[in-house]
Amino acid sequence: MELNFSKQNGLVTAVIQDHQTKRVLMVGFMNEEAFRTTVSSGFVTFFSRSRNKLWLKGETSGHRLVVKEIATDCDRDALLIQAEAQGPGVCHDGYASCFYRRLDNGKWMEAEPRAYDPAAVYGSNS
Repeated sequence: MELNFSKQNGLVTAVIQDHQTKRVLMVGFMNEEAFRTTVSSGFVTFFSRSRNKLWLKGETSGHRLVVKEIATDCDRDALLIQAEAQGPGVCHDGYASCFYRRLDNGKWMEAEPRAYDPAAVYGSNS
């Protein structure tokens, strides 16, 4: 069964979920090469739209995502990837999940403490 890369200019949406807690960790995009690399390497690899190139999650931080299971939706244009996070967090802002903000009385509030210092991992210009 092939994935449908035609709907989003050659990309499919990839939702990354912790394989144990089921918490959504992040959302990214994959082209065919990123998907093939993810399957063959066992580490989540995205296509970076801003840099226009493949991006191995954790290539800078070491906080890689080990693939445990891959599923697709009925239209075959989105992926749900169950993964094990290697490191304290996946968010470049220093949180365990990119979904660390909650809407509270019309304002976005940080709903959890940082899991690591992003300046120590990425440098002070992150």
